[in-house]
Amino acid sequence: MAEIRLLNLAHSYSSAPKGPEDYAIRAMTHVWEQGGAYALLGPSGCGKSTLLNIISGLLQPSEGQVLFDQREVNDLSPQLRNIAQVFQFPVVYDTMSVFDNLAFPLRNQGMAEAKILSKVHEIAEVLELHPLLHRRASNLTADEKQKVSMGRGLVRDDVSAILFDEPLTVIDPHLKWKLRRKLKQIHEQFNITMVYVTHDQLEASTFADKIAVMYGGQIVQFGTPRELFERPSHTFVGYFIGSPGMNLIEVQACPGGVRFGDTVLPLNDGLNRRLAALTGKSLKVGIRPEFVHVWDGPNEDALCCEVLHLEDLGTYKILTLSLGQQIIKVRLQEDHAVPQKQAHISFPAQWLMLYADEYLVESVQPEVVA
Repeated sequence: MAEIRLLNLAHSYSSAPKGPEDYAIRAMTHVWEQGGAYALLGPSGCGKSTLLNIISGLLQPSEGQVLFDQREVNDLSPQLRNIAQVFQFPVVYDTMSVFDNLAFPLRNQGMAEAKILSKVHEIAEVLELHPLLHRRASNLTADEKQKVSMGRGLVRDDVSAILFDEPLTVIDPHLKWKLRRKLKQIHEQFNITMVYVTHDQLEASTFADKIAVMYGGQIVQFGTPRELFERPSHTFVGYFIGSPGMNLIEVQACPGGVRFGDTVLPLNDGLNRRLAALTGKSLKVGIRPEFVHVWDGPNEDALCCEVLHLEDLGTYKILTLSLGQQIIKVRLQEDHAVPQKQAHISFPAQWLMLYADEYLVESVQPEVVA
């Protein structure tokens, strides 16, 4: 297992990049700690697979360094980096049995057959491959082949890290949750550094202790699933994480807070102290649909909205409201009364976020005078 450190790393597929827009990976410094279970989450085209291939050695970065335990590995091949990588589509040897596929990397290391037998059966037990061990890989289904491909990465206990590039794409939906839990159990059992690339926030949250959210070739936030949900540090994180995503509203500064149209939203003292320094920046407020408070009726602190639409999803409901020219999404619990025609809502101060040029603005705390 290794600590993986990316130092001033950047990559462009252009031979002569002229600006940030020419970079698939923009300059970043980031650390994956030894033994951690991480997810790299983001939409298609954000740079996830490029970053993973740089870590594994399949791709040479244009700029910066990749360090394993403080040792630069930029010029080392994937084999010398001792990385196991599981790809989106299964890579197996069709002419070999499942047992021989799992044993192949161990035999390449010259491991004794008795130990190979033990390791293969250990991983086969974890991935429930025992009934298939003597079957040729060519006779397997796509999801069975992917389990074998994952097993080949997991069978080695000497790897620096295991990298997963959207490994459950070909897996039947009812098996995905089970395999995610299996990977989590394997991590807990063997304490291997794992980085799991996905565009699915549920996969990321189920597998990882910490998630790196990528957008536009950058890691815009790195934190626990709870941190990403409760305090997104970038508007993209707010939009991408959650179902539905965060409500984001363009606003302008005004005395005591911010406004949009005829609606004024007061801000706490700490944020009001920051507003003067944000002149010229694009301002937005954000609040999760889960945190919008719906009142039973009119209230002096409530905003009156028009009810546009209701989606009943069984365990919860999604209410679509119109507040002036803004569309607001509200997530109601199953037993919550559903307002008709009009709804009265408020935005609790602790859940109302202010963003300047897409990044979270932190409150300034008043100085304590001794």
